[in-house]
Amino acid sequence: MNNKVVEIKVLEDYNIQLKFNDNTTKTIDFTPFIGKGISGDLKDKEYFNKVTIESGGGIEWPNGYDFCPNYLKDFIPSGKPEENFA
Repeated sequence: MNNKVVEIKVLEDYNIQLKFNDNTTKTIDFTPFIGKGISGDLKDKEYFNKVTIESGGGIEWPNGYDFCPNYLKDFIPSGKPEENFA
């Protein structure tokens, strides 16, 4: 099954609740992913709240910063974002 985000709800402190096409839900803290470069825009909470579901079922912001649905579905926080790409 191809994972797709079908619903998003922005919560406090850079958390987003995601609902997937298999009806599972997950809340992810995006704080570790916000930093320099393109992700720096997300430090502004009003901008962070502009997240949408993109056509492939992932999530994205107006500047093009995005996350694919499979990554979001399988994501297990380790405290270090780069370790989640292993």
